[in-house]
Amino acid sequence: MQRLSLEYIVREPAVGTAGARPPLLLLLHGIGSNEQDLFGLTPALDPRFLIASLRAPITLQGGAYAWYHTQFLPTGYIIDEAAAEQSRQGLLKFIDEIVKARGVDEQRVFLMGFSQGCIMSIAAALTAPRKFAGIVGMSGRLLPGVESKIAPKQELRGLPILLVHGKADSVIPVSYGHQMRDDLQGLGVDVTYIEYPMAHNISRETLDDVARWLTARLDDKHDWRASGAQ
Repeated sequence: MQRLSLEYIVREPAVGTAGARPPLLLLLHGIGSNEQDLFGLTPALDPRFLIASLRAPITLQGGAYAWYHTQFLPTGYIIDEAAAEQSRQGLLKFIDEIVKARGVDEQRVFLMGFSQGCIMSIAAALTAPRKFAGIVGMSGRLLPGVESKIAPKQELRGLPILLVHGKADSVIPVSYGHQMRDDLQGLGVDVTYIEYPMAHNISRETLDDVARWLTARLDDKHDWRASGAQ
């Protein structure tokens, strides 16, 4: 198998369900975790997907990785914006690589990220929306510094994004989820926002809702990009 620019592990689509060019779902973990973290969710997700769970490029320590360095302070967060931008560009590059290497349907590429993985997923989608059929963002916020790189509103209009957040999240408080929802709606994105009685985690109820949303996007024969700017 060809070596790509990011490490990842794969769940193949179920035999007889995916066809010659399966849809692709990329999983992006949070800070301090690795590609195994979200991979455990794959049995609950639509069997038609080829699922690739990625390892973030920055090593923190053995088995712990990040998309960029973050300091958690009582007054907020301090992030390495240069590293975040490098990871954003690297993620977009990797998507082109894996689409070619795995022969997936380039019109049905989805991202699903948790925490820092959510932040990177939303940043990638807002800056290169035409690459994606849909995004799931779990317990995240908008990436600081990405505003100047966001695509024109006519290219974002109708982009399907599901945001989920815990009401008791003490790592990324739910107020960040509210702000991201409002900002995305202002950009014309097709946002579905759901809150849950949970902390900074993924509950069974959350996973069930995410799985249903992704399956609905696969079953919807209308491509949101068809009605937007070409």
